[in-house]
Amino acid sequence: MSVGTMPAGLANALSHARHLPLGTLVFLLAGALAHAQTQATSSNPFAGFAGSWSGSGTVALSNGTTERLRCQATYAVTSAGTNLRQNLRCTSDSYNFELRTDINAEGGRVAGLWMETTRNMQGRISGRVSAGRIDAVAEGPGFSAGIAMAPQGTRQAVSIRSQGTELSQVSVTMVRAR
Repeated sequence: MSVGTMPAGLANALSHARHLPLGTLVFLLAGALAHAQTQATSSNPFAGFAGSWSGSGTVALSNGTTERLRCQATYAVTSAGTNLRQNLRCTSDSYNFELRTDINAEGGRVAGLWMETTRNMQGRISGRVSAGRIDAVAEGPGFSAGIAMAPQGTRQAVSIRSQGTELSQVSVTMVRAR
């Protein structure tokens, strides 16, 4: 961040910084960087998702079986940072699914559409995004599931929980592929 792009108060504070002890200066700079990162996160809530991811986890089915799951995901984030398109493809020995979402963020809320292409299901998704974490509910005819997605650097956790359907729970950890 250059002085020309800093908020006026920060630029003014830094211009007087030469008179401060080193420890105070480091504390002020760390706070300024955290504030800038918070502003960037709130204006681009999906920044941590962009790219390709792969990983593994488990799927629990309503019949009581649990299987290892392999997943790949791609996330496209618009330049404005308020739209996220996801394609999550997961397979196990006997189960697979492909979830596509198209969501928009505004004021900490997310809303959009989802589609599960292998079973020809679709519906609406709504929830919240905070500090890059998405907590949402996907609903459609005969289906409702809680979805949580949380990227942390090069790792991402995805959790899906549903009741009354073939799928009970999905828990996946992925790493950024590129």
